[in-house]
Amino acid sequence: MASTDTTAPKAGTASKTDDLAGLEAGLDALDAVQVRRTPVREVLVKKVLPPVVAVLLVLVVWQLLVVAEVTDESKLPAPSAVWDSVTTMWLEGTLLDVLWTSVSRALLGFLMALAIGTPLGLLVARVRFVRAAIGPVLAGLQSLPSVAWVAPAVLWIGLNDSMMYAVILLGAVPSIANGLVAGVDQVPPLFLRAGRTLGATGLKGAWHIVMPAALPGYLAGLKQGWAFSWRSLMAAEIIASSPDLGLGLGQLLENGRNNFDMPGIFLAIILILLVGVAIDLLIFSPLERAVLRGRGLLVKS
Repeated sequence: MASTDTTAPKAGTASKTDDLAGLEAGLDALDAVQVRRTPVREVLVKKVLPPVVAVLLVLVVWQLLVVAEVTDESKLPAPSAVWDSVTTMWLEGTLLDVLWTSVSRALLGFLMALAIGTPLGLLVARVRFVRAAIGPVLAGLQSLPSVAWVAPAVLWIGLNDSMMYAVILLGAVPSIANGLVAGVDQVPPLFLRAGRTLGATGLKGAWHIVMPAALPGYLAGLKQGWAFSWRSLMAAEIIASSPDLGLGLGQLLENGRNNFDMPGIFLAIILILLVGVAIDLLIFSPLERAVLRGRGLLVKS
């Protein structure tokens, strides 16, 4: 008589098989994720249209306040008056010069702060004695308003571009250094041990292990450092106005106050805001997306 005995798989074995199958399916799904470029139309709708609509709403509310005569135009000028100021400066050929004077100063000062703040941050993050000695000082300097440095910088250096760069450095270096320190503190110790095992110690370990792992925190410090650079420069240009320094956005704002020119004041404020937004969109946002994409945290771009 033929045997009809069939061996049924054990419950534990079936469960393990199902778990392995689920794990393989999950890994296959991860491998199947395709990074694709977002269509231009979708970018325009999701990223360009919302800020444009927000700006238009601000302009509409602004114009309604002027029409309703909430206050007189000597305090709140109409958008058309500000546009007239833009047109006048453009026709005179001074608009781009004013922008370039401030932007070039801020970018050069930021690059100098980057060159100083990066090694300083690494030193503070990796050497305990240095952290104990100057770590609290850096934190205190970061909370100190940049405008406080303008007066001593003028007395030390004089009314020149070097004074502007000194104020920028004093405002931006602590932010960049502290951002890098925060990023290094978040590096998993396992990474450092693995790097030492592979021979990545000293400067080699800092370049190949510490800096890439600390990049998100470092990038946040760079963004904050740029913000401090821009604010420090504006404070210096407003307070230390001089014909020898050229006309920057800060001087334009101060000239508007001295001349009771409210359209000129609003124009300076808008230009200062636009430069900050443009630097973020053109430099820091692409860097941030590249970092996220490199870590597999950005599927769509």
